[in-house]
Amino acid sequence: MDSLVPALSIIALAITGVVLFQRLGLGAILGYLVAGIAAGPFVLGLYDNPVSLLHAAEIGVVLLLFVIGLELEPDKLWRMKRMILSLGGGQLMLTALVLAVALYGLLAPAGQAVFVILALALALSSTAFAMQLLEERSITQSREGRKAFAILLMQDLAVIPVLLIVQGYAGKSPEHSVPWWCGLLAVAGVLVLGRYVVNPLLRLVSRYGSKEVMSALALLIVLGTAVGMESAGLSMGLGAFTAGILLANSSFRHQLETDIEPFKGLLLGLFFVAIGMTLDLSLLWQQPLLLIAAALALMLIKTLVITLLMRLTGSTMGASIRMAVMLAQGGEFAFVVMSQSLNLGILPDTLAAQVTLVVGLSMAFTSPLLNLVEWLLKRLPARPEPEYDERAEEEAPRVIIAGFGRFGQIAGRLLAANHIRFTALDKNAAHIEFVRRFGNKVFFGDAARLDLLQAAGIDHAEVCLIAIDDEAATEQIIEVLQTHYPKIHIIARVRNRFSYLNFYDNSGLEMIRELFGSSLEAAERIMLKIGFSDTEAKRKITLFRQHDEAMMKEMAKHGDDVDKIIATGVRSRKELEALFERDKQGL
Repeated sequence: MDSLVPALSIIALAITGVVLFQRLGLGAILGYLVAGIAAGPFVLGLYDNPVSLLHAAEIGVVLLLFVIGLELEPDKLWRMKRMILSLGGGQLMLTALVLAVALYGLLAPAGQAVFVILALALALSSTAFAMQLLEERSITQSREGRKAFAILLMQDLAVIPVLLIVQGYAGKSPEHSVPWWCGLLAVAGVLVLGRYVVNPLLRLVSRYGSKEVMSALALLIVLGTAVGMESAGLSMGLGAFTAGILLANSSFRHQLETDIEPFKGLLLGLFFVAIGMTLDLSLLWQQPLLLIAAALALMLIKTLVITLLMRLTGSTMGASIRMAVMLAQGGEFAFVVMSQSLNLGILPDTLAAQVTLVVGLSMAFTSPLLNLVEWLLKRLPARPEPEYDERAEEEAPRVIIAGFGRFGQIAGRLLAANHIRFTALDKNAAHIEFVRRFGNKVFFGDAARLDLLQAAGIDHAEVCLIAIDDEAATEQIIEVLQTHYPKIHIIARVRNRFSYLNFYDNSGLEMIRELFGSSLEAAERIMLKIGFSDTEAKRKITLFRQHDEAMMKEMAKHGDDVDKIIATGVRSRKELEALFERDKQGL
């Protein structure tokens, strides 16, 4: 029981730090870092081995990269190739070059290996940190957000080459080196499994398993792929990212994303806490001005380089500076490089500890500096509005269809024919697999779950059509929508008059009786076949519709009193006959 006390203390510190720093407008990440510093060996000493905790918490970064991959369909990634290579590659090479020149003046006696390795490590930003900032400000899908992501993605792809350079300077390979062809086999294996094994397995578990089993399978897919890639000599993050891309077109995409999201959030928080715990504060007390100046200099160099590249690709000055500050910190990958360089005897212990502390300080400075930059930008005259990526905006659905059976498909086909974007959710995996063959965009999931609705794009939607044949489930979905999205228009399919009356008092709901319209159409065609004119038949149908709606309003006044509802129906039928008789006589 005593072993739980440190864990509970760290959790309490993390909660306190996040709430406090969010309240101060400095962001959750800085709260996690400060909580980690407080829990670390130089303050409270709640955990003896923060490095091991950091390695465990890196799973949060792995899950983050998987979710990023899920949001990038292969064709989207291909469209971004030029941005990734030019903007991402340009940032990496230019920043590393500037840093190498600066470090050469300071570390030339230490040898070429030292300043080259440090320049490459410090040129990389923190994917976890930057993506969290983008999400907090809801600009991930903006044009500048896509550019920032291209830079981060290129940096993640550069991880393996940088590690190979470190090993090359050491003049030896690691003890357990993996042949180069193992990486190719691992990538090929992921491609085959993703295409022929994972989707059938997801369909099987969705049919016969529970919600918890689906969550466990999602974790197994991500972590299994990550560990397999790492065993083949590649990075865990690259493996998870590849798996996410392969499943981006899967009907289970939104389900996987929502199942992974809670684990990702918790482990990312733990990751930043662990970074705070690993910072050597004793070294900071010895050289505070030097280390703080080094962290600020690193951020200034990266801000200038990224701002220049963003401007060259058409971004406004304000947006360029804002994105540059978000990416100006050192990255978690620097910790990996420092550790490996120490093991290979390239860097001295003190220098590695100083670099680690500089990276940590740059992370801590990012949120306050970003807030300062945003405050200054707001006060500049003629501040331009954020520019959103037109392609990303085009992909946001205007309509969500809950249930994609015969009823929902008809609405979906009409919307698609008129180029109206929609996303459909259905709980029947076998049904989804069938309708997707015809090009329908439908995903596995329960539309009564708020997280799944959000993953499907409910934030952008104007209308939600509830097309399921289950009154209880319909009621749950309506409650979720009206609680969290009161402005969205809800159109619901109802089975019969009693279902209609059940929802009648809901003023924010428009109901469609599933057989009412088709029955009126059938009656109209019958009248045409037996001699009524087209005008006369339409008039009869209009009179009947108006009378039926009036009758439903009358029935709704009686609530659950079945006898009064029946009596109203009987009286209404007589009134309808009298109405048609008067119409026939021209009265």
